[in-house]
Amino acid sequence: MKIAPIETERLRLRGFEKADALFAIGIWNDPEMGQYLPDPALETIDPAYLHMVEALGEDEECCYLIAEQKDTRERIGTCSFIPQNGGASYDIAYCVHKSHWGRGYATEMARGMIAHAAAQGAGKITVDVNRENAASNHIVQKLGFAPVGERTYTKKGTDRLFTDIRYERNL
Repeated sequence: MKIAPIETERLRLRGFEKADALFAIGIWNDPEMGQYLPDPALETIDPAYLHMVEALGEDEECCYLIAEQKDTRERIGTCSFIPQNGGASYDIAYCVHKSHWGRGYATEMARGMIAHAAAQGAGKITVDVNRENAASNHIVQKLGFAPVGERTYTKKGTDRLFTDIRYERNL
């Protein structure tokens, strides 16, 4: 799904391009940065997975974005949203490269996606956060999200069982 870039105070959230695949994999599949994500570990990635990630910018249902600093265009993270129920609600996700942790970028990315969803007429935002991810749980609570449920799943390519908290925020 393609959209015009979303601008925040410090960031530009732009459409995912094929050239962003290795950057995204470097976050999502890294043992530290991707530890709370369902994506497979780096050592289990195969050419089919790389091809799938390279094509994310063409996805018709999910809008995959790269967060980059406005002034330098340096990539600092990834984020995405999926409009649901005809655009009445949006499900969001975000990841920041560890070299940029602790600077408020995840909060800023989430706020940008929330503002975009509101401008499109959405009435609700949802986000799933791993129960053990203290930083991300703090972010969504700070942004006014409330827990509404949980889901358990196995991380791809492992036998590790994860539990995500589902949060909602009405707009």
